[in-house]
Amino acid sequence: MLTTLLRDSRALATLAVPLILTQLAQVALTTTDTVMMGFLGTQELAAGGLAIVIFNQLRTMGVGLVTSVGNQIAAAGARAEQAAQDANQDGQEQGREEVQGIVRASMALATLAGIAGAVLMILIGQALPWLGQDAAVADRAQTVIFALAPGLLPCLWFQVIRQFTVGMQRPQALLQITIASIAVNAGLNWILIHGTWGLPRMGLTGVGIATSSVYLLTFIALYLSAKKDTTLAPLLSLKLMKADPEVLKRLLRLGIPIAATYGSEAGFFSLTALMAGSFGPAALAAHTAVNQLVYIVFQVAVGLSHAASINVSRELALGRYDDARRIKNTALACAGVVMIVVGILYLTLPELVLAPFLESGSDNALTIAGHLLIVTAFLQFFDCAQNIGVGLLRGLDDTKSGFRITLIGYWAVGLPAAWLLAYALDLEAVGIWLGLLTGLATTAILLLRRYSASLTARADDRTSVAAA
Repeated sequence: MLTTLLRDSRALATLAVPLILTQLAQVALTTTDTVMMGFLGTQELAAGGLAIVIFNQLRTMGVGLVTSVGNQIAAAGARAEQAAQDANQDGQEQGREEVQGIVRASMALATLAGIAGAVLMILIGQALPWLGQDAAVADRAQTVIFALAPGLLPCLWFQVIRQFTVGMQRPQALLQITIASIAVNAGLNWILIHGTWGLPRMGLTGVGIATSSVYLLTFIALYLSAKKDTTLAPLLSLKLMKADPEVLKRLLRLGIPIAATYGSEAGFFSLTALMAGSFGPAALAAHTAVNQLVYIVFQVAVGLSHAASINVSRELALGRYDDARRIKNTALACAGVVMIVVGILYLTLPELVLAPFLESGSDNALTIAGHLLIVTAFLQFFDCAQNIGVGLLRGLDDTKSGFRITLIGYWAVGLPAAWLLAYALDLEAVGIWLGLLTGLATTAILLLRRYSASLTARADDRTSVAAA
């Protein structure tokens, strides 16, 4: 059994590790923007941060809309590979055409979502003064929003090509391109903010222009990389006008619940930040610091979830239900190992892990954050497990169950528990995080149970059909 687990873990890691590192590199990308804005002053940081929050919310939901593309391509690609092994030329060609059709439809979907998101982002920017924001901050934020909005389109195009390469199990170029984009983003930020090399000094607006430019450059780089790959190039079709409406509808049907799930999760964590702020600046600072730590470690969950999801889609396409069942155990085991190591660091070296986020003189905030880390050492496993659960269900093309369960776990269990523990039992910030732990644990258990039940039902149906 241990030998099988190790073999499965290596297979999962082959796909998951590049995805995890890519996710961490993207975190570094947004961190660079924040650092650069901080150099410009407090008002600029507030305005730029507000613009980025709006952009990230719409970007996250847009990414959710096209996330199922990787699963659809993985399943179609697996069928084409199986047909090739069986010397079935018609089946192989049908599989290739299916992949091409998915790519075309997903690029069309990304284009529509990118345009709609950009328009919505600008409208939200115009409404900032009526949403209680300081007039000067809102004015500065609007200029950044105008610069960021066009970047949503190439950002979603990049995500489609990313899902395509991951679905075909060839994600290697992703990491190199994302790492290179960090350096390009930092350089463009500096040049456009300060007006070097003969360019005008753009200040805060330069950050938005640099970010949009980097999204365009990374899309072009990943597209050209895929076109040079002899396996990917024949399947990469960007003839959007030939997109099949039925495929587009299927992607939309799968994508909307994922986008809603991502948006619901982001809203849940945003609301807990407001709750933490009600207990004073020290509690909010501690909450923010620990939340950033969790966000960084969460990228491991994202990579494992996506890799597991893609592998489930492939195994189901080939009718290998036992292998699909083992993927859940493998992903959870890998997550458990990583989370145990990180949890030990939280419990034994709290000051070290908090040092990048909190100043040594912030004694009250450090004390609160230290208590939160104790909760987080346990919370992050459930956070990782629930994300893996969402990915596993996505591998079954079941995105609606994931959305419904996360609504129950986050909003019906987690939020009331956080309020009860923080306010009614007077545990304050620690109570909020205990509520988060309760909500995430509930979500993880329900998602994983749903996956096991759905997989068993499908296997039984297949056995019944075969027997008949």
